[in-house]
Amino acid sequence: MDYKYLMYAHLSTVVPCFFIGAYLLSVKKGTPFHKSLGKIYMALMMITAIITLFMPAYVGPQFLNHFGYIHLFSFLTLYSVPTAIIAVKKGQIKKHKFKMIFLYLGAIIIAGGFTFTPGRYLHTFFFGS
Repeated sequence: MDYKYLMYAHLSTVVPCFFIGAYLLSVKKGTPFHKSLGKIYMALMMITAIITLFMPAYVGPQFLNHFGYIHLFSFLTLYSVPTAIIAVKKGQIKKHKFKMIFLYLGAIIIAGGFTFTPGRYLHTFFFGS
């Protein structure tokens, strides 16, 4: 099966998250714009995490002939986004902030960094084979 369409769908949802997340982490919190943009960010993060679950791991060991270590970040996202929403709705702002910072660092920065390792599409795209 050709998984490149899933990869393009994943990139189209995760790349905006890189910029939106950085912006949200750097501006004043709790404003109507922060809340609206945060909803978009969280929706995109959930969509991108779901997409990645259908993408097989080609680099490193596989579990169940499909999942790799990088899929742990997908599960981190699927856990963190709903629990961060619940936290903010309960007024647990510090908990929400903590989850959002670690989600961005883990699922965007660290997982994104792994996508530039040899054997992955973005490594080949930017650095050649």
